[in-house]
Amino acid sequence: MRVKYITLAIAALLVAGSCMAQKKGGKTAAQPYNGGITTEMMHQMKQNYGGSASDKALRNIMVTNSPAKLALNYENATAFDAHFSNRVESKAITDQKSSGRCWMFTGMNVLRNKAIRQHNLPADFQFSQAYLFFYDQLEKANLFLQAVIDTYKQPMDSKEVEWLFKNPIGDGGQFTGVANLIDKYGLVPADVMPETFNTNNTSSISSLLALKLREDGLQLRDMAAKKGTTPAALQARKTEMLGTIYRMLALTMGEPPAQFTWQQKNAKGEIVSTESYTPMSFYQKYAKTDFSKYYMVMNDPTREYYKVYEIQYDRHVYDGQNWRYLNLPMEDIAPMCIASIKDSTMMYFSCDVGKFLNRDKGFMDVNNYDYASLFGTTFGMNKKQRVSTFASGSSHAMTLCAVDLDKDGKPLKWMVENSWGSNYGHQGFLIMTNDWFNEYMFRVVLEEKYIPANIRAMMDQKPIMLPAWDPMFAPEE
Repeated sequence: MRVKYITLAIAALLVAGSCMAQKKGGKTAAQPYNGGITTEMMHQMKQNYGGSASDKALRNIMVTNSPAKLALNYENATAFDAHFSNRVESKAITDQKSSGRCWMFTGMNVLRNKAIRQHNLPADFQFSQAYLFFYDQLEKANLFLQAVIDTYKQPMDSKEVEWLFKNPIGDGGQFTGVANLIDKYGLVPADVMPETFNTNNTSSISSLLALKLREDGLQLRDMAAKKGTTPAALQARKTEMLGTIYRMLALTMGEPPAQFTWQQKNAKGEIVSTESYTPMSFYQKYAKTDFSKYYMVMNDPTREYYKVYEIQYDRHVYDGQNWRYLNLPMEDIAPMCIASIKDSTMMYFSCDVGKFLNRDKGFMDVNNYDYASLFGTTFGMNKKQRVSTFASGSSHAMTLCAVDLDKDGKPLKWMVENSWGSNYGHQGFLIMTNDWFNEYMFRVVLEEKYIPANIRAMMDQKPIMLPAWDPMFAPEE
C-alpha cells in the first residue's frame, strides 16, 4: 500500500508541475485568466465584509440563528387580520400527516364541504383518503408499467425513459387525479376505511413500491424486446406484477371494501339511516359530481397567456386524462375566484406555500421577512424570473375558501383551508395578502359557471403538449 501512496504522490506532483506557470528567462509568465477565483478577486470580495464592529455583532447573532428568524419584519406584524368580507363556511380541519397527499385532501375537501351542507352531516365527516390513495398507487403503478411497454424501443438513456424510471410512483398529484380516481372507484366514508400508519407516513412504502416497479420495468423492457413476444403476453406479465403491488398495498393500507353498511348521522350526531352501499353508490348519493364542468386555470408568466397546455404523463390513471389548464394573467383569475367564494363554493388551489410564510401565525405576505436589510443586498426577481430560474413553483394544494374585499370590490387578502391539522397556522387555515397571492399563487380549479363565456371558449382550443419533466409541473405534495 505504501508503494501505491508514493506513486499517487508522484503523479500529483507531476500534474501540479504541469499546471505551474511556464518560466521565461527565469521569470514566471502570467497565465491567462481561466474563470477561477484569483488572489486579486478574493481581496476585492473581502472588502464586502469589513469586519467592523457592526459586522462582528451581526455575525455573532447570525451564526447561531436562522436568517428567517432574524429577518422577521417587526413593522409588518400588525398587518395580520383574520376578518373576511366573504367566506365559505368551513368544517373540521383535516390532516394529511407525513404524506404528500395534499392534492387528494384538497380535492376531497371541496366535495366534503358540499356533502356536509347538502346532507346535514356532522362537521367532522370525511371521505376516506386511505381508500382513494390505495387505488391511486395501484393506478400509478399500472401507468408506469404500461408506459415502459409503450417506450421499450427507446434506449434507456432517452429523456422519456429516463424520466419514467426516475419517477415510477409517488404520493403527490393534482386535481385531475382526484376526478379520474373518484369517477372510476367511487368514495367511502373515512370510518369504513380509516387511515393506517403507511397512509399517514408514505415514505417507506413509496420507496419499496418504486424499487419493485423499477425492477419490474426492466423485466418488461427485456421481455418486449424479445422476438415473438405478443402484446397479450406483455399484458399478462404486467397483470402478475400488479398483483404483487396490490398485495403490498393491501398489507400496508388494508384492502378497499367492495360493499359496506354505513350509518348516516345528522349534524347533531343522531343516526338517521343505516344502509348498504358500494363505493360507487355511496359516491352517487353523497358526492356525485360532473368533473367535466371543472377547469384548471394557471398563472405561469413564462408561457403565453390565453393558451391551453397539457402535460405528458401527468395523470394518475393510464386511461384517464392528462393535466390540462388554461394559462391566464392574474387579473383574469382573481374575479373568477371571488365569484366562486361569493356563491359559497370552495376551490382547489395551489401555490408556493413556503415563500414568506410566517408559520406561527399562518400568514403569508411578501413583506413578512426583510432579507435585503439583513444581508445588505437585494432579492429582486419577479415571478417570471423566479419560475424560469427554478426559484419558485407550485408546491402545495389547499382549499381556497375566503376573500376580503375593499369598498371597491378589490381583494385585500385571501384564506385557504389547509390539511396540516388544526394546530398549524391560524387554527388550521393560512391567510395571504393579495400581493402574496399574485406572486406565489399558480393554480386554481373552477366550476364552469364561474368562468366568463369568452374565457370558457378559450379552453376548447387544441392544447400545447409539454414534457413530463418540465419543473413547473411537479406534483403538489
